[in-house]
Amino acid sequence: MSQGNRIVVMMGSIREGRINDRVAAWVMGQLQQHGFAPELLDPADPDLLPVQIQDKAAIARLRDRMAGADGFVIVTPEYNHAEPGPLKTLIDSVTDEWWARPIGLISYGGISGGLRAIEALRVILSELHTVTIRDTVSFASPWRRFDEAGNITDPEHAAAAETAMADFSHRLRWWADALADARAARPYDRPKDKEQD
Repeated sequence: MSQGNRIVVMMGSIREGRINDRVAAWVMGQLQQHGFAPELLDPADPDLLPVQIQDKAAIARLRDRMAGADGFVIVTPEYNHAEPGPLKTLIDSVTDEWWARPIGLISYGGISGGLRAIEALRVILSELHTVTIRDTVSFASPWRRFDEAGNITDPEHAAAAETAMADFSHRLRWWADALADARAARPYDRPKDKEQD
């Protein structure tokens, strides 16, 4: 059986002063504890930021960063009941790299913990031939929960989040392995009636 270790962790925000850095740092540490080899993909990275204006060289760099991943984790805030626009642009800028890969969704926001962004993303990602895992991790009011280094400051909240992340990681591993084996047995080809833009 495969061991789907390489997980690309995609941040959802490019705003200055974002909380995304803190939450993503915690997620990266948790994934490492569960045996994954996570790689951070930051849309605010100067090499990737031009993806927002559909710069071909930046999109090629994005493809290179995503190529060969066993799965993805998206760490996103919720803006107006949905995912941030820059994250949607990033998602829409590539196609084949998503196919037949599992995606875990982690959100944060106000009282909803960003869960409405996750619901919006599930519809989008299914169109890209991905499998979103059922288990999620969400944080309400993360500015009260995380310190600057990405540690959860309250021990009770930390324990609950770590338990949720253990379940999340278990499911992510299962899907990463299952889909890697399936892709090896039979390539996931482009439908004949679909042309790439």
